[in-house]
Amino acid sequence: MPKLKTHSASKKRFSLTKNGKVKRAHAYKSHLLNGHGKTTKRKRGLRQGAYADSTNAATVKRMIPYK
Repeated sequence: MPKLKTHSASKKRFSLTKNGKVKRAHAYKSHLLNGHGKTTKRKRGLRQGAYADSTNAATVKRMIPYK
């Protein structure tokens, strides 16, 4: 069986936990971070990691086979 290619964008965005869950970061954390963009409470919540939904987890795992 030949080696699989890793999806380069996915390896930068996702990581796998020891139990096999797919860890991801929250979106909407790149700009409009002060003043009238987002509240402090909302930005603080965006810092926390999250897990990918179970409906997408299998697809992501296929894109990062060696991680």
